[in-house]
Amino acid sequence: MSQLPSFTVFDTETTGLDPRKGDKIIEIAGVRIEDGVIREDISFVKYVNPERSIPWEAARINHIEDSDVASAQTIDQVLPQFLDFAKGSILVAHNCDFDMNFLLTEKELCWGYIEMPECLCTMRLSRSLYPSEFRHNLDSLAARLSITMPKDRHRAMPDVLMTAQALMIMIENDDIKTMEQLRKLSGKQRMVA
Repeated sequence: MSQLPSFTVFDTETTGLDPRKGDKIIEIAGVRIEDGVIREDISFVKYVNPERSIPWEAARINHIEDSDVASAQTIDQVLPQFLDFAKGSILVAHNCDFDMNFLLTEKELCWGYIEMPECLCTMRLSRSLYPSEFRHNLDSLAARLSITMPKDRHRAMPDVLMTAQALMIMIENDDIKTMEQLRKLSGKQRMVA
């Protein structure tokens, strides 16, 4: 019997690649996995107003434009809501370093101390489980695991659902039963600030 906890698989869409250079989160989404079941009915998805223009390069990829985020809440409001949604679970992201770096940088805009939960990385899990494979990006992993590519790829929720499916398939295929096994294979990432 599995001893795995609840997970919150999440993804962010951003204005660029580097939060230290002023790039911002413009969308964040998450879905819960409870008792090994992806619960699409327990989900979180919100636009975030970055308080700056979205560069055309980013909009071309994620199809989020200034008009989409103009009336959205800012990160100091959205991030606490997301972390409250994820409470009692372990975060999971594909290439979690990217998303967690944004969360860590953006949390400095929030009032008070915010502890970031543990985050596991499905890209690292893929590298551990498929060491002979060259590519481990989400598209390659989805193809390897026969996960259908959504037509609105590069939006937060479709990417979350792909990542959640990949996580559950890898856990099942490799008979991962405990967090100790999962941490060892996927690399534990606990962010402390």
